[in-house]
Amino acid sequence: MNPTKASTSAHRVLVVDDDADLVELLQYNLEKEGYEVRTAMDGLKALEVARTYIPELVLLDIMMPQLDGIETGRQMRTIPELRQTYILYLTARSEEYSEVAAFDIGADDYITKPIKPRALMSRINALFRREAQKADPGDRIEIAGLTINRQNYSANFGEKSVVLPKKEFELLFFLAQHPNKVFSREELLQRIWGADIYVLERTVDVHIRKLREKIGETYIRTLKGVGYMFTDEPEQA
Repeated sequence: MNPTKASTSAHRVLVVDDDADLVELLQYNLEKEGYEVRTAMDGLKALEVARTYIPELVLLDIMMPQLDGIETGRQMRTIPELRQTYILYLTARSEEYSEVAAFDIGADDYITKPIKPRALMSRINALFRREAQKADPGDRIEIAGLTINRQNYSANFGEKSVVLPKKEFELLFFLAQHPNKVFSREELLQRIWGADIYVLERTVDVHIRKLREKIGETYIRTLKGVGYMFTDEPEQA
């Protein structure tokens, strides 16, 4: 194997799987695309590597020794430096409850094995392209007493400030950009996750619930049978 050497500005990727052959295959294809890659064979090692490497993307299996992928992802999301890291699950588990559990801890994508390397590289490249298009440190929304700042993925209201995982932030930012307009779950999936990411509509509900836990119940309203709407006139508690 002669993978292309990643440049110093390459995106950092951590591959976590207990299948050594798959890890080697993914590492080869990622490095050929110009990514910088580190690997781990179990969840505990993945956490150890992630704390110092600070990957921008983690490819994570679910069924692993030491610590399963769901708990590994959950613990990664509690590390401040990893809150904006993309987490993509690559797993043989195709049950809906496993997918819901993954998105519940803040996963950005869920892909079932067997994996087609070229298709996977295409999805990863598209993910980083969308990220580059969204990157605008000056983006800031102030609405209804809430300040939403894309520079640090934070939401501030009153004296309270919360830092949000990428997808939760993007969902809040998008809704706040269009106050008093209702979006269906399907529309939100297309806008936030993209047409090339296949996730359950229930994923939107999970992220809305998490947002409400952090910024309160009043900013995002549910229109039964229709979808969700950000209101610029939140009801006072």
